[in-house]
Amino acid sequence: MPGDDPPRQPLITRLPAEQLPLVNRLYRQYQRGMKARGDQHVWVARNPQITASLCLQPIEQCWWLTGLLVAPGERGKRLASQLLQTVRAHYQNDIWLFCNPALAPLYSLNGFQSSDMAPAPLRDRLARYQRSKSLIAMVNPGR
Repeated sequence: MPGDDPPRQPLITRLPAEQLPLVNRLYRQYQRGMKARGDQHVWVARNPQITASLCLQPIEQCWWLTGLLVAPGERGKRLASQLLQTVRAHYQNDIWLFCNPALAPLYSLNGFQSSDMAPAPLRDRLARYQRSKSLIAMVNPGR
């Protein structure tokens, strides 16, 4: 029947640096304090607009996932998992993140595990952040 087309799969790509304002607009739209920067690798899901974003920051010999946002109307469609899995396939080294303990199951389903063995620069940041927030460190080990 017309109008019963299956939903399109999102296109997941790394965002070129010159397009960072597009993802920053998404962050502002949902009043997040996040901001994508030129030294980060930013991945997005489009369908056709940007509906989700993930930022990776290089830290020593690993990556730090500094932000993951899915637009509220797009949640529950596995966009976060698709982004996480796509990114894992493109990066060889460990990927670290800090998250609220309530989000740990999402990350565990995508290959992350709790760890106290973060590189020193991440341990220092985590200790500072934990002064005001409940956060845990998780890692998706590299290949």
